Amino acid sequence: MAPNEELLAAINQIMPYGKYAGRRLLELPEPYLVWMHGKGFPKGKLGQQLALIYEVKLNGLEGLLKPLLQRR
Repeated sequence: MAPNEELLAAINQIMPYGKYAGRRLLELPEPYLVWMHGKGFPKGKLGQQLALIYEVKLNGLEGLLKPLLQRR
């Protein structure tokens, strides 16, 4: 997957479990991602995507990516 495709996939990925199940990863609250970062992201693709979204939010780039969210 090209980097831009990975980013699009990550921001539109649906959180499959937990308190925020059903939300797209870009829609997760930053404090939740900070908590997950401290706990350790899960292994695999979802963990990589969560880590990417964590970095996006940490660096204040969420606003640039919101227009790329796909309509449900």
